[in-house]
Amino acid sequence: MSDKGIIRQPGEANGVWLKGTQVLFLNGAGDADGGSAFEMRAAPGFDTGAHRHSRIEEYFYVVDGEIEARAGERSVVGGPGTFVFVPKGMAHSIANRSPLPATFIFFTSPPGHERYFQDLADVLAIDGPPDIDAIAAVRARYDTEQISTLRTG
Repeated sequence: MSDKGIIRQPGEANGVWLKGTQVLFLNGAGDADGGSAFEMRAAPGFDTGAHRHSRIEEYFYVVDGEIEARAGERSVVGGPGTFVFVPKGMAHSIANRSPLPATFIFFTSPPGHERYFQDLADVLAIDGPPDIDAIAAVRARYDTEQISTLRTG
């Protein structure tokens, strides 16, 4: 963990592309003990697929556009200002079913989920349709039990 604070202006964050969806790393495991923060710009049709984590909590906040969020048995289509908390062990998914991009901020605790996105981006960078087995293998390495597969749009 760093002993320095972080202030990021627009355009300063590094990140990865998951086909047409961009994930920006606002902070990560090297920066904080409590969690990692991300900005996700989800392309139309992006869907995390249902999954759960045994050790990770997630928090989502919609900034622009509209997402469909599922947490356990509850599902909501939410626009700006919608907040979703997902405790450890709960099946959940986030999808952009609208024809327009959607932007949301999300946090994971404990930190380190940026490594998952880096490995996932490597799998998705290969030409052709996403390799479902390779996605499942990445998820398994990062405390993500896949219930249904990720869709990139």
